[in-house]
Amino acid sequence: MTVVDTDRIDMADSNDERTLDEMFEALERMGVPEGYKAEIVGGHIFMSPQRDTHWDIIADIYDQLRTKHPRKRVKSDVRIDYPGHLNGFATDVTLIAADAAKNEKGLWHYEDVEFVAEVISRSTGMNDYGPKKSAYAAAKVPAYLIVDPYTGRCVLHTHPKGEEYTVDARFDFGEAIDLTDTPAGVVLDTSEFSRD
Repeated sequence: MTVVDTDRIDMADSNDERTLDEMFEALERMGVPEGYKAEIVGGHIFMSPQRDTHWDIIADIYDQLRTKHPRKRVKSDVRIDYPGHLNGFATDVTLIAADAAKNEKGLWHYEDVEFVAEVISRSTGMNDYGPKKSAYAAAKVPAYLIVDPYTGRCVLHTHPKGEEYTVDARFDFGEAIDLTDTPAGVVLDTSEFSRD
């Protein structure tokens, strides 16, 4: 005797895709293991471990942004939905515009994001350099900083056009990153960024 799961067949036959909300609700029911971060990039769920080095760099960037911006504008690991196919990111550090307001779902609008910093993990670094970079450019995020603790380098992307950034600058850990011409408005000291 064969048992047929009609719900699964109906779902497979339908052209409807899961929404980001449904995917995040499923993640909440499943439970993300403690010490892991979950986000959805291009409809795929990624979980990456939060290491001490990772957290220390995030906290350092956060602290430096806080010298210029109020706490309520600087976010970490908060879901924001970005342009493209099923992109719900929980960025390591995000600076929100001063006049930003949440949408009807209680989420920040990607149009209000002024600066993003991602500290890469080995398992998900390809997202930070690829689809996430494209989504941030499409969202017109003015400045996107990638911090790589494995190489001890940072890449600052500015001047978004389409799904690309037109200006890239590279920095070694220990070099100052001048963000004064961006909404971040600070010179970022990387001298205490740790390497993995």
